[in-house]
Amino acid sequence: MTPRVAIQDRHVAIPAGDVFVRRWMPVAGGSRAPLILLHDSLGCVELWRDFPGLLAQRLQRPVLAYDRLGFGKSAPRAAIPGPEFIDEEARRDFPALRAALGIERHLLFGHSVGGGMALCIAADAGDDCLAVVSESAQAFVEPRTLEGIRAAQAAFADPLRFERLERVHGDKARWVLAAWTGVWLSPAFADWNLDAALARVGCPLLAIHGERDEYGSLAFPQRIVAHAGGPAEAMILPGCGHVPHREQADAVLERVAAFAGAIDA
Repeated sequence: MTPRVAIQDRHVAIPAGDVFVRRWMPVAGGSRAPLILLHDSLGCVELWRDFPGLLAQRLQRPVLAYDRLGFGKSAPRAAIPGPEFIDEEARRDFPALRAALGIERHLLFGHSVGGGMALCIAADAGDDCLAVVSESAQAFVEPRTLEGIRAAQAAFADPLRFERLERVHGDKARWVLAAWTGVWLSPAFADWNLDAALARVGCPLLAIHGERDEYGSLAFPQRIVAHAGGPAEAMILPGCGHVPHREQADAVLERVAAFAGAIDA
């Protein structure tokens, strides 16, 4: 099904650099609080494919996605991020982008590390964040996560595989791969977890996770729900891997629509 939405692209200047933003506007509901998507470690706006448009149509509210600095069509970054990169996004770049776009109340949907970022943002946003969905989010550093990253790192030695990364990130592709593997495999990151942030998430929280996620076990959604400071629930998808919104899109759309349907704003 082709979503019936209007799509708007723009670049937004924040202190750290120019950020590429895409907005999907439904036929109705354009004045409602938007849902903002945060991409994974190798992701960007283009890799959400048709999911944001379908989400905007289903929720009847605007959906926004942006390329973090260093990714996709946003400004490049020179240095590899440090172990604090998740907090950096939540406390520096995302608030600056919100301010530049004039967004106050909002909902969040983050995939993989974007899910961790979404939870940290929700922890700091107070009443401005109406609800948060984490999809395949890591809650701590698990051996399965590191094994998956090492396997992917080896796979990208194949020029054809790396070429696919270059198609969406251009000459930033090498940085994107190094930023992912360099931080997660660093000993300095080994003790990272979301526990302190989760305790400050007071808005409704939905943790989506695939039963066969190659980058994390069910310990992740279980820990997210157990440590959340507000109402939280998990959705476990049988037979699903790391990208539920692509692998089981209908189920994800249905559950997110039901979850966000109670948000009257």
